[in-house]
Amino acid sequence: MTTIWELDFYSRPVLDENNKKLWEVLVCESPLDVQTPIDSLFRYSEFCPSTEVNSVRLRDALNHAIEQAPKPPDKIRFFRRQMTNMITKACEDADIPVYPSRRTLTLDRWIEQRMETVYPTMPNYQESKNPSVALPPPAPRPLPDALVGEKWMFATLEASVLNEMPEWEIAFSEAFPLELADLSPETPVPGLILFSTRALPMAAWMSGIELAFLKYIDSPPRLVLEAGADDAWSLANLPKLTLQTEAKNFEAAKAKANGVHFLAIQSDPNAESFAGFWLLQELNLA
Repeated sequence: MTTIWELDFYSRPVLDENNKKLWEVLVCESPLDVQTPIDSLFRYSEFCPSTEVNSVRLRDALNHAIEQAPKPPDKIRFFRRQMTNMITKACEDADIPVYPSRRTLTLDRWIEQRMETVYPTMPNYQESKNPSVALPPPAPRPLPDALVGEKWMFATLEASVLNEMPEWEIAFSEAFPLELADLSPETPVPGLILFSTRALPMAAWMSGIELAFLKYIDSPPRLVLEAGADDAWSLANLPKLTLQTEAKNFEAAKAKANGVHFLAIQSDPNAESFAGFWLLQELNLA
């Protein structure tokens, strides 16, 4: 099975003996399955003085993490775009494929926990907000013609049903334990199902673009798929008020599910298998 790591390298709200902010490397394993035990995921942390912040130091930290991990990563994801050059260079030097991604759910949750329970207990802690990584929303691009769905529909599944994903027939998928999002089993989780006679090629393409989340935008009204660090793709135009209402209801349900939702691809509405099924969560990285 593929092993994916999530990586952050940034300053923390703690000062060193020279009154400079400490930096920290955080590495954690991405869960790829809805039933993955969170406690089984590999994690590694290493502090670094500000005078040693460079790609060589980060590469060394990655090598230290690999020495302790049960398995080296097949690829690494990172969300902090202002560190792109340094992270990319370090991963390339360590011979690990690296991708900017907003699919860093475990890392985001871990940083929040450390901001609340770890850094405040350290000497020379200085309370501050987690630095913003928000950028202006990307302009959505049209999907390649060969990947446009012929039909689509909104759907809703209870969280408990999603826990059965490993039993479904799915060609391309990725999920995460719902406890990461603090969802109860009875929570309704909204989603979008795309239907296409080219379902498998569409799912294969989507599996390679670091899916982030689905979103309704109203100018002009359409459904957008956000991916990578700052990519966005138009999935469907919504010229009718009835469709816009459905999309707003989808957004409301997504908010009640702590941003969790799903995207599925099938060949037709009667299909009993999925070409693709991804559990997604819209994170607030601002």
